[in-house]
Order: sequence, then C-alpha cells, then structure tokens
Amino acid sequence: MTDLYYDLHIHSCLSPCGDNDMTPANIAGMAHVKGLDIIALTDHNACRNAPYVMKAAQAYGITVIPGMELTTSEEAHVVCLFPDIEAALAFDAFVYERLQKVENRKDIFGDQLIMNEEDEVLGEEPYLLINATTISFDDVFEILKPYDGLMIPAHLDKETDSIISQLGAIPPTALFTVAEIKNPARTEEMINAHSYLKRCRIITDSDAHYLGDIAEPVRTLALLHARPSAKEVIEVLREEAATGGKQ
Repeated sequence: MTDLYYDLHIHSCLSPCGDNDMTPANIAGMAHVKGLDIIALTDHNACRNAPYVMKAAQAYGITVIPGMELTTSEEAHVVCLFPDIEAALAFDAFVYERLQKVENRKDIFGDQLIMNEEDEVLGEEPYLLINATTISFDDVFEILKPYDGLMIPAHLDKETDSIISQLGAIPPTALFTVAEIKNPARTEEMINAHSYLKRCRIITDSDAHYLGDIAEPVRTLALLHARPSAKEVIEVLREEAATGGKQ
C-alpha cells in the first residue's frame, strides 16, 4: 500500500465564486507544486471543466477524480465523486435539468468559464451555478447509484451550506458513508454531537476557490497503486467507510 496525498474538493473558474486563475492548467500545476497525488474537481452543480483538468494533470502523474459540489433543494452542499468522466458528464446533464435557471450576474457573482487544458476559453455558463437544484438531500444517495457516484456531504462543520446548518441535524433517513469536515480539529466534537458520523469515513479537504488555498500535502489515503484510477480511490473510500475509518 502507498500513502498518497489528496484534496478532494477544489473549484475551478467554472464556479462563479472560483477565482479566474483557477484554470485547468493552473490547478494541475499548483497541485503538483503542493505535492498532491490525488485531487478532485468539484465545481458547483457542474462537471464541465473536469475533462480538461484531467488532461492537464496527466503530465504530472496526478490522479484527478471528476466531481461536483451539488446544491440540494435544502441548499445543502454535497460533494459527488465519479469513477470516470463519462459518468460525471452524464450526472452534469441530469443536474442541469434540475437547476433553478437564473441568469448569472457576472458583476455580482463572477464569471463561469469553461476552459480547456491549455487554458483557452471554450465558453461561459449563462445560468448561475450556485443556485439550489430540485434534488432533495434524501434522494442523492440513490440518484448517484446509476453513475457509480460517491456521496460526501460537504463541510459539515460550517455554519452555512451544510446539511447540519440547513436542517439542524443529519436526517434519520441518511445513507451516506463518507463525510467531509473542513476543520479536522473539530472531528471528535462533530462525531460526539452527531452519532451517525461514527459509521462514516471522515475526510478533510480544502474547498479551494483560489490557487493558494489548494491543500498542502498533509492528509493521505492508502492506495494499492502509486497512481490509482479515480475508480480505485472511490472504492477505497467506500471500503474504509465500512469500518468507520477516520482520516
């Protein structure tokens, strides 16, 4: 087994709140400079820059997991990870149909740029991607199954945009087995307050919107291969979640 450094929650310039310097090539380059082995691109309600970050990262030997930070109807954020780009883009289309269609005000919310691996602008998303979708938190786990997607409720310790901040607790109907806590120092506190988390694999990510915020090489996942596939990373997260592993 090999311990590999990860950051599974990174935004690109497609997210309106993501800096325009968060281009595919810059994200891949900064992940390399930081010494990361595995990253996930998780734009708000979209996966369309993921193919290009994956291409840009190939030169560095970095595994890129295509993903999304889904906003549920309760306005709770959920990181969704996929084993391949085909599944991610199929889910992108599914979510887009369920996104509240409000035109983006670039002067207020920022640009939403689709860029290729050479950082050339291919287009812009006209509808604001940080809006809620019509997808309920309770339905996410089952909805992800046909895409072989992994559900990770995001930054559960934040005072906004988490399922706990929105509902006050983890729903008793919850099925997720991996959860994200932004501040690892609060892990024990969160588990004590929400016993459901005892059965979960806990991870910590950067939620980076700026290049400098991409994680330092601190947190690791134990993988069989030094350059694992996205599918292998997801499978390991699921397996370790079954034992309630913490990281």
